[in-house]
Amino acid sequence: MHTLRPALLTDHYELTMVSAALRDGTADRRCVFEAFTRRLPAGRRYGVVAGTARLVDLIREFRFDPADIDFLRRTGVVDEPGAAWLADYRFTGDIDGYAEGELFFPGSPILTVSGSFAECVVLETLVLSVLNHDCAVAAAAARMVTAARGRALIEMGARRAHEEAAVAAARAAYLAGFRFTSNLAAGQRYGIPTAGTAAHAFTLLHDDERAAFASQVATLGKDTTLLVDTYDISQGIRTAIEVAGPELRAVRIDSGDLAVIAQQSRQLLDSLGATETKIIVSGDLDEYSIAALAAEPVDMYGAGTAVVTGSGAPTAGLVYKLVEVDGRPVVKRSEQKATIGGRKVAVRRHKPTGTATEEIIVPQGVPDRRPNDRLLQQSYVVDGEPVALPTLDESREHLRQCLISIPWEGLKLSSGDPAIPVTVVPAE
Repeated sequence: MHTLRPALLTDHYELTMVSAALRDGTADRRCVFEAFTRRLPAGRRYGVVAGTARLVDLIREFRFDPADIDFLRRTGVVDEPGAAWLADYRFTGDIDGYAEGELFFPGSPILTVSGSFAECVVLETLVLSVLNHDCAVAAAAARMVTAARGRALIEMGARRAHEEAAVAAARAAYLAGFRFTSNLAAGQRYGIPTAGTAAHAFTLLHDDERAAFASQVATLGKDTTLLVDTYDISQGIRTAIEVAGPELRAVRIDSGDLAVIAQQSRQLLDSLGATETKIIVSGDLDEYSIAALAAEPVDMYGAGTAVVTGSGAPTAGLVYKLVEVDGRPVVKRSEQKATIGGRKVAVRRHKPTGTATEEIIVPQGVPDRRPNDRLLQQSYVVDGEPVALPTLDESREHLRQCLISIPWEGLKLSSGDPAIPVTVVPAE
């Protein structure tokens, strides 16, 4: 089995540009690239920055080993000068950007990569691959957290994604406020609490439901969750309480009309004396179905497919564009894909109460700072060396505070304008 190194997780044309730039002498020109989105996915009022710390780790490992160079030379992707340059590649520039957990809007310069043209351009595909995926998952997950209104969520989408994407998705969902993941690799790699008990297969393995429940309780104790909808849900709940007693921690329901079933299940559990037994529901949940269950007696939601696919928006729509060469702004002028030249500085403007009112972006200049403004960019890499970053839990709390700060209309699941406007102010 071959594991691709980060350096080969790129597009062919990145390296042909490097070869050509080396040949014509432009490879060392000082450049600034920015990652941003021109628009949010349909129906979304904010984006969520996620994956930046993962990206920094991958850039630290971004090297071309002899086997990589041999492959690129043998297949004609690069010429000899290009191969020699790649063999010595180390990113020596700077990376700045919005903090993980920060909200972003159309035009927000969420990542800025500075250095020589060649060393920056080869990172384009990796930057967009990581951020487009993780930001999409985090935005969808944040909407689900809002819809859940304080009830816990467990991310359980590993079986609906590429194995590595599933781990990244679990991280992004936890950043967004999910309480648990079913993915053990994410638990080991990022310290995310994991949870899970049994699937329908475990019940079907046994001669009857009672035997399956008894086995699970004997192994895990009463502080477990019994899946009660393999056969008849009402009978499954009765059997669960008969086996575990009213001290059973939770039952899980994975099918049917969850609103009706949750009500009936709560009534049945209460009648059996299991008033503290929780109800967990799962089964193709997204932010809309979670919101529809807001008034029902549900204690926890399990979401999978919708999380790992960005709930219909599997990419954040980010692009990576050259905006400055040797200190001079450069602009792409095509009608549909125009860019604003120059390295940008962004601040979030707030009322004295803490409510965000506007994002101010200044190309090639410094914003006129007001007392309640917050500078959005921070350093990630300086002269090729990563700086100390917030922990995942700190980034999680940062997002929670950001969501509190936007006007309540910005949290709606319906279509509408971005939660706050973005104003680009020309530099003086």
